[in-house]
Amino acid sequence: MPASPSTARAINDRLALRLLQEEGPLTAGQLKQLTGLSRPTVADLVERLTEAGLISVVGESGEQRRGPNARLYGIVADRAYLAALDVRTEGVTVVVADLLGTELARASVLVADDAGTGPAVEQAVSLVERAAKEAGADRLHTVVIGAPGLIDPATGELRDSTGLPEWHRRLAAALGERLPARVLVENETNLAALAEQRDGAARDRDTFVLLWLGLGTGAAVVLDGTLRRGASGGTGEIGFLPVPGTTTLPSATDCEGGFHSLGAAAAIDSLAREYGLTAPAPAGHEPRAATLVRAAAEAATSRPPAGGGAAAPANVDAPQTRPASVGAGASSDGTDTPVHRLGDAYATPDARPSADAQARFLDALADRLAIGAASVVAVLDPGCVVLGGEVGQAGGEVLAARVEARLAALSPLPTEVRPSALGGAAVLRGALLMARNTAQDELFTPPPR
Repeated sequence: MPASPSTARAINDRLALRLLQEEGPLTAGQLKQLTGLSRPTVADLVERLTEAGLISVVGESGEQRRGPNARLYGIVADRAYLAALDVRTEGVTVVVADLLGTELARASVLVADDAGTGPAVEQAVSLVERAAKEAGADRLHTVVIGAPGLIDPATGELRDSTGLPEWHRRLAAALGERLPARVLVENETNLAALAEQRDGAARDRDTFVLLWLGLGTGAAVVLDGTLRRGASGGTGEIGFLPVPGTTTLPSATDCEGGFHSLGAAAAIDSLAREYGLTAPAPAGHEPRAATLVRAAAEAATSRPPAGGGAAAPANVDAPQTRPASVGAGASSDGTDTPVHRLGDAYATPDARPSADAQARFLDALADRLAIGAASVVAVLDPGCVVLGGEVGQAGGEVLAARVEARLAALSPLPTEVRPSALGGAAVLRGALLMARNTAQDELFTPPPR
């Protein structure tokens, strides 16, 4: 059955808008060539979209620079403004953008642990309002919040989760009350997967799993190009996965004893200390674990051998020490305590951790990550696992190759392991993509006649 004239117009309009989104400004002739539509049909859709305020003339073609055929049409970027939020336990980052996704303003605020629910919500809402004002956005059309935790598929709301601040759950409602905007909430790992598929490590994959490695752990599942959330919105809650190597089992209210106890930032910090590695507290959102993993990965590929000759294996049984008089690192009986510090005032060449110690740390971490990844691979057979988050990006190809080798030994299913291209920034990028797609779906759909 052929489409009705109104349906055909809607299809043609969406096709043209999609091309303008992906290709940038185009002439009517270029739209005709790319869509395969007739010249009169293209002329009609250009007129409709212009009258609707969705496209406008933004310049002239370099080839023709005169007459109607030279006009370049582009999407009206300021037709709507969007906001994307990355909500963490310790604070919020917001980005405001136009309808094309061009960033116009960015701001962050730290939220103290003892701030209280009301003041914390007010801090976050005020931050969004200030960023919108800075961007020149008099009204936000769509706001997408990326947050840890379970999203109820029936209500779209963040479910009550033990260990997460209450202000996380209250934020969406508060934004909806203060702003005349559509406010959506999505799990941070799911948003990261959308970003990695669109702009990052999974651009060429329709099916993959993103293993989130940040302060906590999580997973996002994309099958046949579609993000899968599960019956209760809990797909990818891999932190609760029972695994060997922990001292207890997770419970319905606590992921301690699950994969979280092997792959979360605190667990990686503890593992590094077993190999004599420590690092100063980093600035910003990046967990200390990412600093440790990055230093170890860099040492595995670029540390120059001592004396300019071939690299000699380090004597890991006799690590370098700091004098007891330094203070930190000295034991109570005054003897020297082996300590490897990364990037602080005490990291002299003689006190740096050996490359062998860092390599063994990466090997042990890869063992842990492969356990969680193997469970996912056995069930889903995704063919590709992306090590996401700050830690996944910090480990780079060095860590990814180690995990892939261990997966090959654990599973008969061929699986490529890739490092994140976006790291922690993937959450904001994914939230902005979701906001842009939501706004465009609404604005680009013609009203019923």
